Amino acid sequence: MNKLAISSLLLSLLLISGCEGHRRESGTILGGVTGGLIGSQFGKGGGQVAATALGAVAGAFVGNSIGSQMDEQDKAMHQRAFYSSMETAPTGTSSAWKNPDNGHYGSVTPIKTYNSGNQFCREYTNRIIVGGKEQQGYGTACRQPDGSWKIVSTD
Repeated sequence: MNKLAISSLLLSLLLISGCEGHRRESGTILGGVTGGLIGSQFGKGGGQVAATALGAVAGAFVGNSIGSQMDEQDKAMHQRAFYSSMETAPTGTSSAWKNPDNGHYGSVTPIKTYNSGNQFCREYTNRIIVGGKEQQGYGTACRQPDGSWKIVSTD
């Protein structure tokens, strides 16, 4: 499931930025990767290859759908929740967002806080629900000298 979390996180973060075409392309590619990774967990030999391929196709379809459905307001709300969570939320407390115009929603939850060298870092989970379809991810972000947050890893 860690590989699924990587792809899901990347998908959700790529969906936050970019125009309609890029959101759809990013969603398709990363959805396909996610589906392929899920499919690869099943079967052996030729069956595993078939499951991987089927998972990749299904994931690409779902990722494309989610990517194309997030609008500018969704992206802005998600970004505010991400920064609020990184900056002020206690560990284990989610920063949620919900777009009242389309019903899309999600949350970012810091799960561990620590110092790495001279940087303040937080591990977190990320959840986005668009059109009833959920994407989840996990990552680590560290505060940069300018006060911004940079994602430094996803597992």
